[in-house]
Order: sequence, then structure tokens, then C-alpha cells
Amino acid sequence: MSKVENKIRQFLIENFVLSDQVDEMGFDESLLEKGVIDSTGVLELVFFLEEQFGIEVDTSEVLPENFDSINRLAAYVRQKQ
Repeated sequence: MSKVENKIRQFLIENFVLSDQVDEMGFDESLLEKGVIDSTGVLELVFFLEEQFGIEVDTSEVLPENFDSINRLAAYVRQKQ
């Protein structure tokens, strides 16, 4: 697990889920299916990624392929950097 995954995980813990839920959640599990984030949460996540990692998220890129798990988010951030 890299710094990117750790930062994303910490953001989710602090802003969306109870700590015990995160311990049980894998890095490839769906954030939407697990009820971790909803549409409003996705917007918060976009702002966090832009600020934390210095990237610009285009609305056309806000797709499950990029945003539905910690690992997918980390891969997306690395691609954008």
C-alpha cells in the first residue's frame, strides 16, 4: 500500500465511514456498493483529490472505473499525475 492509497483511505475514514467499517473493507471493494459514498460524497472526493494531489478531475472521468474503490482511485491519481 502506497502513500496515495493511505491518504485516500484516511480521507474516507475521517469523512465517510466509521473506523470499524474501513478495517473490514478491502482496497478493491466498491465504495458505492458498500454505502461508503453517495453522489454528494463523490463530489467531496473530487475536491479532495484535486487539492491533495494537485490534479484536475474532468467530469467525464468521474466514472466507477476511476472512483469505485481505493485502488481504482489511486490508479486514477497516478495516471493524472
